[in-house]
Amino acid sequence: MKKNEKALINISKKTFIQVTVLLLCLMIAAIVLTYVIPKGEFGKTAEGETDYSVYVRSEDQSGINIFKGIFAPFLVFASGDGLTLIMLSLFLLIISAAFQVMNDVGGIRLLVGGVAKRFEKRRFLLLAVVALVFMAFGAFLGLFEEMLTMLPFIAALCLMLGLDSFTGFLICIVSCGFGFASAVTNPFTVLLASEIIGVNPLYHIFYRLIIFAVMYLLLLGFIFLYVRKISKNPDKSLTLSHDAEIRASVLASGGDNGTETGARKVRITYIVFLLMSLVLIVLCSSLSALRDYTVPVLAAYFLIFGIIAGIVATSKPKEVLRSFGKGLLGALPTLVFIAVAASVKFIFDEGRIMPTVVNQINNLTAGHSPVVVALIIYLIVLVLEFFISSSTAKAILVMGILSVVSVGLSKSMMVLLYTFADGYTNVIFPTSPVLLISLSMIGVDYFKWVKKSAPLFLANLALVAGFILLGIGIGY
Repeated sequence: MKKNEKALINISKKTFIQVTVLLLCLMIAAIVLTYVIPKGEFGKTAEGETDYSVYVRSEDQSGINIFKGIFAPFLVFASGDGLTLIMLSLFLLIISAAFQVMNDVGGIRLLVGGVAKRFEKRRFLLLAVVALVFMAFGAFLGLFEEMLTMLPFIAALCLMLGLDSFTGFLICIVSCGFGFASAVTNPFTVLLASEIIGVNPLYHIFYRLIIFAVMYLLLLGFIFLYVRKISKNPDKSLTLSHDAEIRASVLASGGDNGTETGARKVRITYIVFLLMSLVLIVLCSSLSALRDYTVPVLAAYFLIFGIIAGIVATSKPKEVLRSFGKGLLGALPTLVFIAVAASVKFIFDEGRIMPTVVNQINNLTAGHSPVVVALIIYLIVLVLEFFISSSTAKAILVMGILSVVSVGLSKSMMVLLYTFADGYTNVIFPTSPVLLISLSMIGVDYFKWVKKSAPLFLANLALVAGFILLGIGIGY
């Protein structure tokens, strides 16, 4: 293994400061809102379950304890969401370390080099296929956070094809996010929301398949326009300086596998390693008994077999462990993003203003036409998405409310509205940890991403509105 002091996942000081300041501003705004918005709570059923149809306003007007607000990034790990956040944090650290080992032993260079060589004259076809696969992961299996494991590999593949890391981000993370929103059988949105509201998730599935196809074409058009621009002028790349460093790291790495036998051993080792990770992802996502344990299972796999694969490939355990440690250190700043982003929901919960927000917005649906009601419900989930990134938590909250109200819309339409608002925001809102971490991985500022992606999401918003109107028109 060649020594390389530069970590594969390396968050620049500028990016770290910008994102942290943005999230801290959101946290401060959330604290202030707890002093402005009245407190409230949902009622309880006879069985002690939360009754979202009943809202009780509290006479206590004081906001969150100021010390709780200030120390929210630490206290959130001891809250009800704490275990999930801890597992996500460990997951990200471990996969970063495992890919650092893979890079330092030459695994990434050897694998992506082989694929890039096969598709060097058909790279547009490869981009289209990879984007479709990742979008299908999100639409059918509900994968999103797990795809961070693939981003370093896909980004390196794009570099080998003469493109950039940003293209890899588009065909991996953004494609998966679009699939998550254009959900067909996504267990975390379509299936869960359908179960809560009491509708067959396969009813009118053809309409969701049409939406999936249209959104895929929209995203593919955006990707191809960007690729054509950087192909004509590489200086237009959003990750130009970052990729120069990565090329020096990834494309020049190779460890001590200079012989064909050594290279073959590394290649086979990491083909098996990555295939097994994909099998685990599909298996855990497909089986209901394992679905809630996808992240812990993957974290354990990358921890154990990430190290074992490196040792098998090089027979140098000390250097593999050193490389693993370097990867851990390089990803440590992501913990700050996770903690501060999660603090916004924690502050709202502790300030007891979330029920008031939901109740007031929900009241806006009364007495309006189905089209207006549909758009209001869509906006409700958009607002909640900013503060609650968990699809499961929002599904229980939002669909619990919608299951007991009469708003003149079919249950299938309400599920569709929920999935529309829940997914696309995962790749645009700054309270999405996965978005912030993936942007940090490729060295792109959040505000630069917002500016670059504005045309894509404006077109997306227009299509969403069109599909809502069309769905109501055809009785979906």
